[in-house]
Amino acid sequence: MTSVDTNVVIRLLTRDDSEQYAAAKSLFAAGPVWICKTVLLETEWVLRSSYGYDARSILAAFEHLIALDNVHLEDDPAVFDALALVGQGIDFADAFHLASCPDGATFLTFDRSFIRCAKRAGVNKIAEVPGSGTA
Repeated sequence: MTSVDTNVVIRLLTRDDSEQYAAAKSLFAAGPVWICKTVLLETEWVLRSSYGYDARSILAAFEHLIALDNVHLEDDPAVFDALALVGQGIDFADAFHLASCPDGATFLTFDRSFIRCAKRAGVNKIAEVPGSGTA
């Protein structure tokens, strides 16, 4: 099995360099490819910040990527859960944090907007840090 860096995934998804796209496409066609969670997290950031992708475009790109038969993901349940939360309007990194939180744990944050968005999405394992000055 081969594990790939963010730049390989970016080339495959954006096709912005024809030579590197061809190499990435061949790599993904050659056999099993492992993609770790941190690569997905960085890929989202690069697509958003450097390529101007919006959340819907990033979600579509990831859905295309993970639909490839030979792609294997680190912690695929968390990846799928995070992508579902993104579809409900939660920022990808925040969605990934929530999806990676162990069962029975409460995810604490100071970010009230994140809490409201997560609650609207039906996530109850999130709360504000106790003693953070809220009523």
